[in-house]
Amino acid sequence: MPEKPAISIVTPHFNGGSWLRLCIASVADQPGAHEHLVQDAGSTDGTLAWLPQDPRVVAQVEKDRGMYDAINRGYRRAQAPLVAHLNCDEQYLPGALPRVVDYFAKHPEVDIVFGDVVIVNARGEYLCERRSLTPQVLHTWTASNLAFLTAGTFLRRRVLEEQQLWFNADYREAGDQDWALRIAQSGIRAATLGEFVSVFTETGANLGLNAHTAVERQAFHATAPLGAR
Repeated sequence: MPEKPAISIVTPHFNGGSWLRLCIASVADQPGAHEHLVQDAGSTDGTLAWLPQDPRVVAQVEKDRGMYDAINRGYRRAQAPLVAHLNCDEQYLPGALPRVVDYFAKHPEVDIVFGDVVIVNARGEYLCERRSLTPQVLHTWTASNLAFLTAGTFLRRRVLEEQQLWFNADYREAGDQDWALRIAQSGIRAATLGEFVSVFTETGANLGLNAHTAVERQAFHATAPLGAR
């Protein structure tokens, strides 16, 4: 009988097959019991010729409302008590998942953990690094960047229901900021891991870099109290 997974990783995907191969390999190479759920919205780039047969993942191909809806769908299918999502242009560093699982086991009072992230360019060359902080309400509501990257974020699955921390699928690109604000407002028990766990690739086509994201963020910032703005 297969060992029950300790952590479930969800990857939303649409037409990013070349990056997805790297993402899948980085999860598959992790020691320990885990599952990798890939939510594909119906890719037309050749991904579906191999993804459904890849034994390293649980692939679900279905139309969705966008990235955040795909993540929610994956989280609802997750079988493990710990969950995270990893975009197709992101990878986990060797041994990252066992360290995260061990941290949660040793800190039962913590419900969400933020790890550090290395940022590289499309050729895999080092650009910079992001040391995660726990999100604070006013900064999250008004700043153009977050205190953490989702590529280094892990949480107990039960808090999705308890705190209604599903992503808001009405957002197309800026839902991370709305999600981070609700984490800060919820009082969820958060901590930083203080270790590098993942790699974020600046491909030139990241959602956070396009013009529509800036418009969504401006609208989001406008909901903050006037004094904070």
